[in-house]
Amino acid sequence: VPQGNIVKTAKFFWKFIWLRFMTELAPQDKTTGDYKRPSYGFDNVIGRPSSSDGDDIEFPIESGRYHIYVGNPCPWCHRVRLLVNILGLESTLDGTTVLIDNPEKASRGGWIFNSNKDNNDNSQSQSQSQSQQKPSFQDLRELYDYLSPGYTGRCTAPLLVDWKTKRIVSNESKDIVRMLPALLSLKKTEKDKEASTVNIALDPTLISTELQTLIDERNQWIYDLVNNGVYRCGFSTTQSAYDVASQDVLKGLKRIEDILSSGSKYLSSNTEFTESDLMLLPTMLRYDAVYGPLFNAGGTHIRIQCDYPHIFKWMKHCWNDVPGVKESIDLTDACESYYRQLFPLNPSGIVPSPS
Repeated sequence: VPQGNIVKTAKFFWKFIWLRFMTELAPQDKTTGDYKRPSYGFDNVIGRPSSSDGDDIEFPIESGRYHIYVGNPCPWCHRVRLLVNILGLESTLDGTTVLIDNPEKASRGGWIFNSNKDNNDNSQSQSQSQSQQKPSFQDLRELYDYLSPGYTGRCTAPLLVDWKTKRIVSNESKDIVRMLPALLSLKKTEKDKEASTVNIALDPTLISTELQTLIDERNQWIYDLVNNGVYRCGFSTTQSAYDVASQDVLKGLKRIEDILSSGSKYLSSNTEFTESDLMLLPTMLRYDAVYGPLFNAGGTHIRIQCDYPHIFKWMKHCWNDVPGVKESIDLTDACESYYRQLFPLNPSGIVPSPS
């Protein structure tokens, strides 16, 4: 058999299998090959009245009621962990469970529970005395099925659960980040808040309308161009879709670099760490190890440390000076997980050696 025919046949079948994997891993626009992040159906809000008279609050602001399920590698989960850590909300929650990324053992999706620990006694959890006893689950799908029988969507994290009513509040990171500061009123003391010279502005009720408008505007393009842009690069299935996404990432990084190089210490404020910083930080912390080399985001030779000095300076400041950031992630494990688990992007499973 001629070598050319062998190569063509192997490429055809490999691409066919790769496309099937990619479609399962990340929803695609069948026409363009562009990655389309799905929307989710849980849009409840803590503290929001469920009736027009304002008397009936479906998910009240109550201590020890809400539980968060997150995965260490996931940047969307990282947003939620950052918020909890920075605001010191651990004491107001029922707990936080850190899931394990293992699609081989998960019945749907990739998140499983640590079989060496009881779901109610996670080492990352700070449980309250009134915490409800919970059934044990093997993976996140079982938890979704228990809380929302008949659910057929993607079983994603982060997941915010009200264990008092056994209902899902939300599985959308930006909504969880926006609603959790409502629990600040439940903190018993400020003694547990680490002394810091960093000004934190993450409570929407304490932010001026002008600043909130700027935060919302920057959050949107940071998400479109960078947060989601890197995934559009990695999960594209056509050259044209990748080219557009890669240019978007470069455009977003330049806009961020320009803001920070103008003398601003943070993204939406000269003096305060805001939601915009929190939304961008998980992506930047993973960029040089994962999104650049594995997802080819912005081109394979782009590195934050070398090419965007002001972003790198901002990132180092956030890591070293903002309380709770270092404790919010095992960065080595998070980056290695991409190489171990994203088989369609790294079939060998080889993890690059640290520099």
